[in-house]
Amino acid sequence: MGTTPSTTSKGTSVSTQTATSTNAVDRYFKITERGSSVAREIRGGLATFFAMSYIVVLNPLILSGADSAGNTLGIPRVAAATALVAGILTVIMGLWAKHPFALATGLGVNAFVAVTIATHPGVTWPDMMGLVMIAGIVMFLLVLTGFRTAVFKAVPEGLKTAIVVGIGVFITLIGLVDAGFVRRIPDAAGTTVPLGLGFDGRLIGWPTLVFVVGLVLTIALMVRRVRGAILIGIIGATIVANIIELVFHVGPSVGADNKPNPGGWSLVVPGLGDLRPVDLSLIGQANPIGAFAHLGALAAILMAFVILLSIFFDAMGTMVGLAREAGTIDPQGNIPNVDRVLLVDAFGAIAGGGSSISSNQIFVESGAGIGEGARTGLASVVTGIMLLLAMFLTPLINLVPFEAVAPALVVVGFLMFQQVTKIDWTDVGISIPAFLTIALMPFTYSIANGLGAGFISYVLVRTFQGRAREIHPLMWAVAAAFLIFFALGPIEQALGV
Repeated sequence: MGTTPSTTSKGTSVSTQTATSTNAVDRYFKITERGSSVAREIRGGLATFFAMSYIVVLNPLILSGADSAGNTLGIPRVAAATALVAGILTVIMGLWAKHPFALATGLGVNAFVAVTIATHPGVTWPDMMGLVMIAGIVMFLLVLTGFRTAVFKAVPEGLKTAIVVGIGVFITLIGLVDAGFVRRIPDAAGTTVPLGLGFDGRLIGWPTLVFVVGLVLTIALMVRRVRGAILIGIIGATIVANIIELVFHVGPSVGADNKPNPGGWSLVVPGLGDLRPVDLSLIGQANPIGAFAHLGALAAILMAFVILLSIFFDAMGTMVGLAREAGTIDPQGNIPNVDRVLLVDAFGAIAGGGSSISSNQIFVESGAGIGEGARTGLASVVTGIMLLLAMFLTPLINLVPFEAVAPALVVVGFLMFQQVTKIDWTDVGISIPAFLTIALMPFTYSIANGLGAGFISYVLVRTFQGRAREIHPLMWAVAAAFLIFFALGPIEQALGV
């Protein structure tokens, strides 16, 4: 028996209001136009959140050291600011740039910041975060002038495809390492092989089993074309992980006494954490001129240059890879609203430095949501809201260990790697740079390094072929910048910095 829709006092049916509201959301985010649905965007947003939520736990640990004055940023304060800034930026990315790209503190820059603090006695945390702000401001200006967009358009299509494939291999390696399936062989082993299977050549520990179960489950669901395969895989592996921890008390990979536990969880031990009050007092503590006073202008400029190159090319490479996977690049290789995407990313460096949590940038783990079907900014809005909630509900983040998310990264890596067939391997002018780009991203654990090798080799090989006229002028400039980047060590030694 059919039902008659109820009406409001103005005679408009409720069903019509709902349809109009849905259509407005659809039109704004272009959900149908991009071949998606609201349900798929929500699933994708949740998948991205689960894949990247570890940063709220990991970033405070990376930035936990004391500066030259003996001051620390404080783990609770960094965690709260990390979630807040990431949430706000990701919502802005979704609402304004309308892409399924989430932002959070970049692991490359925060590691550089932490190492600099540890090795330069005259630098304080406000000084270092001030340099991050300066790099972000310069980046913002480069976007406003159109330079950054012009560089993106100058990159040959073959190299853009190689960036996608390289990022796919890179995030696969991240997933395998996070799961303990692949591990670094200790230097004491006396071997030239840097990585190996599991621990001492064997797979051990319950956490690795959780990864295998999650990977098999996700693959099975994908093969059966089950909607939400990646998200279901994460949730299923999380449930198994929490049951295992409750029963066997596996514990972390490194105990409180710094004693290694090879069979332990890599970082997040599944379970409810302690509820802590939100402390946002780090916001506004950066000092943009401090490093110039304590280190001198030359050393400060060189540090800012390193940060600038890292955020410039990491973000560009990640953006290209994710947009290609999402299918939002047009046949001419253009990304809709690319200027807005790059402006939000540049502002992420400013906001991250100003909040003392290091530069925020587009997160490669956004690929988990894209693999789940996310194609629009609605997914980013969902992810951003979850990150803002995480600021208050950090205990819930602890329910999801790395090992439960790692299968999603491996599967997404496979999806991105499929584009390798689009590279013209018969043209060495593209294939050699493409190969170096793909190889060096995972082997150096850096997107920027892979890009640098690809750009420099492209300029060189095309020149050797006698086809230098085909090289876009900006590619020469970028290759020169990367040469300086790779030669910074000898330059600093020569200048006594």
